[in-house]
Amino acid sequence: MPGRIAVSRASSDHEILTAVDAWVADHVPEPWRRASAEGGRDAIRRVRSRSEYEAWYPTFADSGLAVATWPVPYGGLDLTPDQSRVAEGVLARFNLGRLNPLGLNSAAPALFAFGTEEQRQRFLPPLVRNEEKWCQLLSEPGAGSDLASLATQAARDGDEWVLTGQKVWTTWAHVSDYAICLARTDPKAPKHKGLTYFVVDLHAPGVDVRPLRHIGGEIDFNEVFLDETRVPDNRRVGAVGEGWRVAGATLAGERQMVSGSGSGGVDRIGGSGVERVIRRARELGRHREPALRQRLMQLYSEERIRGWTNDRVRATILAGGTAGPAASIGKVHQGSLNQRIQLLAVDVVGPGALAWNGAPVSTIEEWAESLPFEVRGMLRSRANTIEGGTTEVNKNILGEKVLGLPREPDPWSGKPWDEVPRS
Repeated sequence: MPGRIAVSRASSDHEILTAVDAWVADHVPEPWRRASAEGGRDAIRRVRSRSEYEAWYPTFADSGLAVATWPVPYGGLDLTPDQSRVAEGVLARFNLGRLNPLGLNSAAPALFAFGTEEQRQRFLPPLVRNEEKWCQLLSEPGAGSDLASLATQAARDGDEWVLTGQKVWTTWAHVSDYAICLARTDPKAPKHKGLTYFVVDLHAPGVDVRPLRHIGGEIDFNEVFLDETRVPDNRRVGAVGEGWRVAGATLAGERQMVSGSGSGGVDRIGGSGVERVIRRARELGRHREPALRQRLMQLYSEERIRGWTNDRVRATILAGGTAGPAASIGKVHQGSLNQRIQLLAVDVVGPGALAWNGAPVSTIEEWAESLPFEVRGMLRSRANTIEGGTTEVNKNILGEKVLGLPREPDPWSGKPWDEVPRS
């Protein structure tokens, strides 16, 4: 493929460094490279818009560097984890974040672990190029923390499945093309055994996506209604009735994604990091206040610890493993940590955080854009301890799967789903 760098597992570290440096010189726009040299990531953000990055992104994907450890047929370079880290050491200073995170972190792990070769060939390359965006149809109004109690039905009709039900809190469904979907195919089986995992075309008849607006004005979440939506059987991932097992790869990937960039996911959802807050304190002349300095350094230390913890998860993933229960460590910590960072950001700004220019606005989108950056981050961060699995659920995972503590008694364990009380 044009633009793919010529490295392999037989390449030395020096050869990889040379190849990546040459690729950067040929393909990363010169203003981005100059900004990186002069001011790092913040300088890059000032000269590179989101739309510009999205338009350029297929160039990055075609190089193979976006998913360097993936096999070549699916868009990668088949490098070892250590080789990938060598390449990433060159790329890091240009802030080349991976787009389509739910595709990379939620859909791809399930397709690799349980998908057919036909499914991987069909979906992974355009996913890597961000040509087809993904989301996940999991949570329902009565099945959030207890996801396995979900009620969306999938009935077999020849070579197709007919899906009917409602999903909610579906991140980015309004801009997505495909979704991974967990649906109930056997209501007589225990709740974990009667589920099957599907790939749903969000443009298919019977799919109705309705955005849900945040308190800060923006849209991330949606509710999705499936009204006799037909899904071909060749878009079923894994065996019938084994959907919960397949979803395990997706759920671990989602926890990894929202636990921070050190684990291979997004840096944070809502606001920016504590280093930006420290810079803001300096700009406002508040960095010498003893109480504020103490709070800043406490959160700075925690963010560094979070990064190191996530590095261990990322190393496991790069070595070919899955994030597993350990991803819950980063998720639990990152959710509350980011909320405290964003609250501190508002405190640093002080009363100015509550006052903006007050210019007339005609749409809620314009109003959201008028909010101070710190306020938008603080409002958005309130969802951090819910999305990607609530903090309480993730603590249960840590207790049972990491610490080996006994499960809480469940009098309905093993009972048919249609006999178990539900909200």
